[in-house]
Order: sequence, then structure tokens, then C-alpha cells
Amino acid sequence: MKKKLLSVLLSTAMVAALATGCGSSKEAAAPAADTTEEAADTEEAPAEDTAEAPAASGELIKVGIINNDPNESGYRTANDKDLKATFTEENGYDASFAYSLKNDEQITAAQKFIQDGVDYLLLSAADTAGWDSVLQDAQDAGIRVILFDRTIDADESLYEASIVSDMDKEGETAVEWLKGQGLSEYNIIHLQGVMGSAAQQGRSGALDAAVASDGWNLVTQQTAEWNAEKAQQIVQSVIDSGESFNVIYAENDDMAKGAVAALDKANISHGVGKDVIVMGFDCNKWALEELLAQNWNYDGQCNPFQGVYIDEVIKKLEAGETLSEKVIIMDEKGFDAETITQDEVDIYGI
Repeated sequence: MKKKLLSVLLSTAMVAALATGCGSSKEAAAPAADTTEEAADTEEAPAEDTAEAPAASGELIKVGIINNDPNESGYRTANDKDLKATFTEENGYDASFAYSLKNDEQITAAQKFIQDGVDYLLLSAADTAGWDSVLQDAQDAGIRVILFDRTIDADESLYEASIVSDMDKEGETAVEWLKGQGLSEYNIIHLQGVMGSAAQQGRSGALDAAVASDGWNLVTQQTAEWNAEKAQQIVQSVIDSGESFNVIYAENDDMAKGAVAALDKANISHGVGKDVIVMGFDCNKWALEELLAQNWNYDGQCNPFQGVYIDEVIKKLEAGETLSEKVIIMDEKGFDAETITQDEVDIYGI
């Protein structure tokens, strides 16, 4: 898709100016050089509704996709795989991908995509804050921004649409389930995800509210950054301290798995009718199988299949249509070990 020469010149000038002012963390790598890759051809079938390419002119639509590390979790792997199956040449796209769990590295990648003159910038932000300036640069360059998976704290005029899970609702659903267990006391190990991410804020916020209103006890509240090994270390530390606990509230499945590894090492029972309630999020198939076996108690769904939603938004924008809603919330649910079925494991497991 062609852009006006003026927009391209403005974009290039702005990125050159920002290169010394943004993404200046000492830890920041250069994702534009190291983590950006052209989308590989795939043998997987493209996402649904691929009969008509989105580019009416027949030219490929150039998209830059900024995501979290696909190795972060099973959820992220499924999310990345879905996007790569959707944004293919066969479906009318020229897609490039950049990955990082660090906000400053993602911003650097966004600046590179702006300089490259993409038509759309698709963003799953590592952190909710810090995006206004670079998104304003994208808008000034005539680049449309679509958020997916995670929200950000930025003016809504800076992006076209936000296709997300309701992270607050995910947390509220999980906490309401936990309240329904009617424990005589709640002594909770809270394993948080990457601090500042929308998933962490939503899932932590609901638990924090219940702790304040219901007098629950947080034995510890620490970030394990979505990582199983770090979660295992945190839980092992609590076990070694001798403190009593009966709930593990882990903000993703990998951290729940790490927590369970520590419980197993200490011969502490967990699951339905056992000493410790185990809660996770994301609905990896292996995690739902743990529920089915009643080794875990609860898992909250987080839908990774956003490609078809984004594709539909782009098609509407390319056709000059006005979007009926800015924020598109995907339907999600929570699963209980005492009611989950094999069919649900097969349907919802990622």
C-alpha cells in the first residue's frame, strides 16, 4: 500500500530524532536488528475467511507485529502461531515480527517499523505505560495501530482498535470461585506475572480487593515473571520458612506448575480435597488435564486466538468502514476441577 511521500519523510525524520530519546534503558537490546524477523512461510492453513485478500488494490498490506516472547508460555506460543498463520502473503499481508518482554525494546522495535513504513502496527505491549509518544509518531506517519491481547494507558485516539481479554474480569471470575470454596481461613501464596502488564494488573487487582474486603492473608506476594522455575523457588522459600498456606494463586499456568513442583518435592498434597488449592490461568491443555485429574483446582481462560479478529478489523478499515466499537472483548470462562470434562479439555486447551 502506497503512502504519501510527505508521510514517509515525516516518519523517517521523527524516528531519527527519537532514536536518542526513547528506549534508552541500559539493558535494552536493538530488537530491530536482533529480534525482528520476516514472517516465515507456513504450511499451516491460514485463519478463517481467507478467500479474499484484504488489499483491494492487490498489493500486500505491510504490518509490523510487536509481541511478547513466544517462549514465555504455552499461551504466548499459541498466540504467535495464530498470528503467523493469519498474516501471510496468501492472505494479503507482508508481515514482520519483533519480540520482547521489555517495554523499551518493544518501543525501539516500533520506531523501526515506523521507519520501515508499515501500514499497520500491531501491538501486544509488555507494559501498559510509556506508549503515547511512539504511537503519536505512528499516527503522524499515517500508520494505523491495533492493540491485541493487552491494553495500554494511552489516549484512544492513538489506536484504531483494541482486541483484548478482559483481564479484570478474569481475575474477578477466579476470585469469586475462590470465595465460593468457603475455606475457614485463606492463607495465600500469590505468584504474580510481569509487573505492569495488563494481565498482571487485572489478575492481581481482583485478589488484592478480596484480601482487603474479606480479611484474607497473603503469605507472600511476589512476581515470578510468568516463569515456572522462579515460581518454584518462591514457593520453596515459603515452605522452608515453615509458614502455613492453603492456596496458591498463580497468574499463569507455568507458574502454577512451578509451584506444584515445590509442593511435590515437600510431599504436600494439592488439588481437590487436598491440603493446597492450586489456581492458574491461560488454559494450556496440559494444565486442563491437571484439573481433569483433580491435581489442580481452577484454571482461568485467556483466549490467544486473536488473528481472525485483527484481520477483520483491517479489512473493514481498508474498505473505509467505521468500526462499531473501539474495544473488542473476547468471551472467556473459568474451569473447575470438579466439573470440567474431557470435551472441554479438547476444545479449550491450547
